Amino acid sequence: MDPITLIVTALIAGATTGALDEVKDGAKAGLKAAYDKLRSMVGKRVVGSPAAEEALAEIGADPDTYKPLLTKKLTQLDAANDTDLVAAAKAFMDLFDQAGAKVGKYNVTITNSQGVQIGDHGFQTNTFNAPPSR
Repeated sequence: MDPITLIVTALIAGATTGALDEVKDGAKAGLKAAYDKLRSMVGKRVVGSPAAEEALAEIGADPDTYKPLLTKKLTQLDAANDTDLVAAAKAFMDLFDQAGAKVGKYNVTITNSQGVQIGDHGFQTNTFNAPPSR
């Protein structure tokens, strides 16, 4: 998974109402600490950008609206190259979705590709301008 998608996915997972409540009590404290660290790191990165600060605050309530805004701002701020931030997002997702982490769901890296979709239950339409080679 590309670093920005991983960061935003982790933020949505942790911010979604009730998501952390479904975790067993023994793991809840570690998961909450991992999410708080991730959110704090993203908060420091977007400080001074009112739109991004709002997106971070509201992403759990309305992911469809705020995900594109936060993704764009984190891309502009070069968050993909912040190894500590990416590691914090991965650490959270490893705790949050242990089954997915075990099969490498959060280790996807794609470069120089077209028509790639990452995530579950998506819909995609591709239009390529060059005809296929025969």
